[in-house]
Amino acid sequence: MKTVTQRFLRYVSFDTQSDEFSPTCPSTDKQRLLGAALVEEMLEMGIADARMDENGYVYGTVPGDPRLPAIGLIAHMDTSPDASGADIRAKIVEYSGGDVCLNEEKGIFLREADYPSLRNHHGKHLIVTDGTTLLGADDKAGIAEILTAAEFLMTARMSHATLKIGFTPDEEIGRGADKFDVKSFGADFAYTADGGTLGEIEYENFNAAGAVVNFRGLNIHPGSAKGKMVNSQLIAMEFQSLLPVHQRPESTEGYEGFIHLTDMTGEVEKSTLRYIIRDHDMEKFLQKMAVMTAAAEFLNRKYGEGTVEMTIRDSYFNMKQCIEPRMDIVERAKNAMREAGMEPKEVPIRGGTDGARLSYEGLLCPNLCTGGENYHGRFEYIPVEDMERCVKMLVGILTDN
Repeated sequence: MKTVTQRFLRYVSFDTQSDEFSPTCPSTDKQRLLGAALVEEMLEMGIADARMDENGYVYGTVPGDPRLPAIGLIAHMDTSPDASGADIRAKIVEYSGGDVCLNEEKGIFLREADYPSLRNHHGKHLIVTDGTTLLGADDKAGIAEILTAAEFLMTARMSHATLKIGFTPDEEIGRGADKFDVKSFGADFAYTADGGTLGEIEYENFNAAGAVVNFRGLNIHPGSAKGKMVNSQLIAMEFQSLLPVHQRPESTEGYEGFIHLTDMTGEVEKSTLRYIIRDHDMEKFLQKMAVMTAAAEFLNRKYGEGTVEMTIRDSYFNMKQCIEPRMDIVERAKNAMREAGMEPKEVPIRGGTDGARLSYEGLLCPNLCTGGENYHGRFEYIPVEDMERCVKMLVGILTDN
């Protein structure tokens, strides 16, 4: 049997970044390379129906006791566009405290003062990078843990529920559930293995939307521009200034939502601002969109209709209202966590998972920890020992009769 660490180190060697500007599914062909490798591995394990569909989704089944519910475990194959996912140089270090040298040549350190979570991992073996790329534990740790649990179930002589496996592309750009085949997946309920710190279970997430705001101007030679030039960049800056300062990510925590300016491009004639809008509370979520709409309308009155054009697209909604009638699913996971030596912690997701969308499509899907820390950046790490506990948790969920 392969260990969860062996699997993880192999998977992070695949560059699987998704691309929000691509119209295809998956958004990048390189995600298919990992998908094909996973199908091959699953077939070698004896998962006879392992397959990848035309959209890059990977599925498979480990048959179990038909008297028990069929339980899905889902993870995503892509990594965040926020940091490079190519040429990852992963290594294992035994952590005994203090700072971790990731790259001596470039003087890059994982510092305990900057990342206090390190203090929780004294004596553990941390998988880290060389400080120039992300690691990819989000969510290749979830994939490794699911397949390690699946292999254990296939070799152990014990009763277990039927396991339905699903690996999705493009979760990091909000499209992971777009083409997920809920009906043929065949699970009674599921869990995404896409969380962080050991013991976390999440069934509350942000309501989420994205906004694209275009600004139109008029370019006149600056030598004769008085009273004529309309600089779209300045109007874009004015739009941003109309939004609440206290509703930015850097000013919020817990259940507090935000309006986040993610990127901007511009010149005198045309500028574009892109935002993500988040809130756990639907009323406050709608209020944030109303504030942005009011700002756009104000500037159109000031500078002329058509100066500002805004498009808002919903991404996903808070799955809490779907999960609450079936809290037995949450309790099942919490019991498995305790058996694996974890202390369950219910926390709200300040983001989203495939499970949020899938829950609204009828496949209830809370989110489980995988053990990683500092996702989406160069200082990402994951303890080997925590991944091993997560495998035990997943096995416990499948064997809880």
